Amino acid sequence: MARAAHAFAMANPHISATVVEVEEFPELAQRYRVMGVPKTVINETAEFTGAVPDELFMTAILQALGKQANESNEQPET
Repeated sequence: MARAAHAFAMANPHISATVVEVEEFPELAQRYRVMGVPKTVINETAEFTGAVPDELFMTAILQALGKQANESNEQPET
C-alpha cells in the first residue's frame, strides 16, 4: 500500500502520502484505531485495513473525493 500511495503522490502534485511506524507513534495508532496493518486513511473520510490491489485503492481514493471511478477516465467533450 505504501508503494502505491507514494507512486500516486509522485505522479500528482495534489496527492501526498505518509507512512507512519505505529510502534514509534502510538498516539497516531490510537487516534486512527489501528488494529492491523497496513491501515490506510484517505482524507479522514475513508479508511481500510489490509493490502488491496491498486485498482481498488484508486477507487477508494475517488470515492473519498466524491467521484465515481469512471469519471476519472472520461474525456472532455469537444
